[in-house]
Amino acid sequence: MLSDVTTPHDLDDRFREALGALDASAQRRDLGERLPDGGPLTGAQALALFDAQATSRLLDLAGRWLRSFGEGYYTIGSAGHEGNAAVAAALRPTDPALLHYRSGAFYCLRAAQAAGGFQAAPGDGGPVTGDGDPDDAEPATRSGGDSGDVGTATLPAAAEARAGSVVGVAPAGPPLRPTLDPDDAYAQAARDVLRGMVASAREPIAGGRHKVFGRADLAVIPTTSTIASHLPRAVGMGLALERLRRVGGGRRAGATGPEPGGNDVIGSPWPPDAIVVCSFGDASVNHATATAAFNTAGWYDHTGLRIPILFVCEDNGLGISVRSPKGWVEATLRAKPGIRYFAADGTDPVEAYRVADEAAAWVRRHRRPAVLHLTTVRLMGHAGADAETAYRSPAEITADLGRDPLLATARLLVAAGYATAEELLARYDERGWQVRRIADEVLDEPKLASPAEVVAELAPRRPVRISRVVADAAARAAGPNAGARAEVFGGKPPELAGPLTLAQSINAALADGMLDQPGIAVFGEDVAVKGGVYGVTKGLRDKFGPARVFDTLLDETSILGLGLGAGTAGMLPVPEIQYLAYLHNAEDQLRGEAASMRFFSRGAFRNPMVVRVAGLAYQEGFGGHFHNDNSVAVLRDVPGLVIAVPARPDDAAPMLRTCLAAAAVDGSVCVFLEPIALYHTRDLYADGDGEWLGGYAEPGAWAARHVPIGRARVYGVGSAEDITIITFGNGVRMSLRAAAALAEEGIGSRVVDLRWLAPLPVADILREASATGRVLVVDETRRSGGVGEGVIAALVDGGYVGAARRVAGLDSFVPLGPAAGQVLVSEEAITQGARTLLAR
Repeated sequence: MLSDVTTPHDLDDRFREALGALDASAQRRDLGERLPDGGPLTGAQALALFDAQATSRLLDLAGRWLRSFGEGYYTIGSAGHEGNAAVAAALRPTDPALLHYRSGAFYCLRAAQAAGGFQAAPGDGGPVTGDGDPDDAEPATRSGGDSGDVGTATLPAAAEARAGSVVGVAPAGPPLRPTLDPDDAYAQAARDVLRGMVASAREPIAGGRHKVFGRADLAVIPTTSTIASHLPRAVGMGLALERLRRVGGGRRAGATGPEPGGNDVIGSPWPPDAIVVCSFGDASVNHATATAAFNTAGWYDHTGLRIPILFVCEDNGLGISVRSPKGWVEATLRAKPGIRYFAADGTDPVEAYRVADEAAAWVRRHRRPAVLHLTTVRLMGHAGADAETAYRSPAEITADLGRDPLLATARLLVAAGYATAEELLARYDERGWQVRRIADEVLDEPKLASPAEVVAELAPRRPVRISRVVADAAARAAGPNAGARAEVFGGKPPELAGPLTLAQSINAALADGMLDQPGIAVFGEDVAVKGGVYGVTKGLRDKFGPARVFDTLLDETSILGLGLGAGTAGMLPVPEIQYLAYLHNAEDQLRGEAASMRFFSRGAFRNPMVVRVAGLAYQEGFGGHFHNDNSVAVLRDVPGLVIAVPARPDDAAPMLRTCLAAAAVDGSVCVFLEPIALYHTRDLYADGDGEWLGGYAEPGAWAARHVPIGRARVYGVGSAEDITIITFGNGVRMSLRAAAALAEEGIGSRVVDLRWLAPLPVADILREASATGRVLVVDETRRSGGVGEGVIAALVDGGYVGAARRVAGLDSFVPLGPAAGQVLVSEEAITQGARTLLAR
């Protein structure tokens, strides 16, 4: 009957009934012996798999129980996927893992591994070489079965010992230890997960902000439920791990300051032969981010660069209710160029372990990407609210119960004589009571109770430390690194090269940063050999080599993913997005991944990054929407993201140094938005005046000219008493020109260059607005959702009572040619807006 398989209580009953029906083996075996058929596992290892799987199953049941009385907030479980414990067993606890939300048994087994509760896999597949014939061994193949699942409901964590259970008769032999350690590694893992389910502020990784699998000491990097968005990061981690293994480490991302002499150099936080493991569901294979990650891994493999990553597809055949067409996932994964394919039945613990061990050893030995296609079943539906009987037949659901991986491991232990059904049932019950006890305990733990507690780890700012890092870098540049600096700049440092353009200033600051911080890598489309489409990175590859300055494939999702992974692995990446318009198809890598990492890990993991983006409008002779995009609303909406917009050459270098220091000190994710139209601008008021050029400060002046995050720059024109013009980017040059015209009419202006769009320099805005009582906001982005809205809101919130007006771009895409002037802000619009404001 369908009612026998659709609730947690019924799933528990079915497991007990099936376990009790198992016939005992005629021979008792010691747990130290290997499987009688020569399989790869010992009895102790198989029992550890059972413990991890049972703990994961009981946690799923506990999640439904907690939800039944309103104290649980997460019911997506791992039931049916517990075969992934065998994948964890085939890896090392120092292999960084980014886990699918159904990888609960993996997490439990990883905790046992780290505590010494699971013996290392026999053999590591040979020495790490990174070389070898890609076809030197046939990949394993899976043994069959379709996918499936099972229902919904209530009741506690199946912890009640049932009287009268029918179990096999115990043969003579040493019994399993009668009592489990009440606080063993599985209990610790259970506490982690239960704390996540009830949103406890004591949860070890997210602190009650989300239910995730993650712990720094287990090398498990937290991932949210965003489908497949963690895959590009995983590829980036693999590339960074191999780079660090081959050429040595970089500065530790997040170091509060370098050691004297600039020797703050380390390797990856993980061993040199570590590999990255990344698990996901079968439906995610179809997602654009997954496609990007697979393509990037294969692309780099094709070029000869090594990425030691094991993708694990946990295939239950369903994306909630949408079925993966039969054979589609296998065909898709097999067809990925440059990625070795392995497959196994995830409901068979022996096969799953054997193939996972083979796949992990292959990746570790060759330092190349592979995918393990692990077929599973899905028991108890997608989540607690999913009534799967609406789209699955009773026969299909029942068939999946017959492939229960927890039961398969129990059957293995009993048939081989390592345990009796009675012993395993007692063990399951004791583990259940353990989970129930922990669940009761975590219910009383505190929740996040204030806005300050919620956002505490979102984006901490330590401006004093940042300024100290800038000063220390200056001291090294003028002192012990002076000789190397002279060599990098060919004997003519930028401060002696005369006034620079915006592009030249950024180039010089990048070179100074790379010289000081060996962990910095600059990459993106056309940044290396060509030196960038606007020459901003020209010469950096020659100065620092192809390992630190390299071209990527044409895919912004992958570029940001490489940055995410490199930052997580200990580097300080500086990826370039060639045009602002190209960022939008990849923006979730910033929103859902980069900016959220500290938030969902309480700072245990960080991905420091400075993303350079060429953008904004007014580019002459080459334009249209994709090369003159003026929309930054999607960036300003990302919590914690730093957005810098340098307009002047003499601001660009110190602002870039600040961003690099913030990334190193606080793990900040910064977007350095560079106005394309100002890259090579030289003049301000008249042709040939050279007043837009700027000098590059010598290292001795870096500290004095430091630009803190969230501080504006103010220009006084004329008396500077009549009107305050607040702007940024291209608006700075236009506003200064407009202010000069107004000065001829006797109108004095203060021109405020915001410099930072997030966080806005609110204190400076309020101070300069109050100085005149009249504010004109010049916003080159769009009127709806533009920066100007934020400035006006800051004025209102700050109690400003004077007059205010906006001049902004139209709510339109930017057209080609002269028509662009019809939708963008002009100098004439600024002067007219000022006159209108003054006429009130």
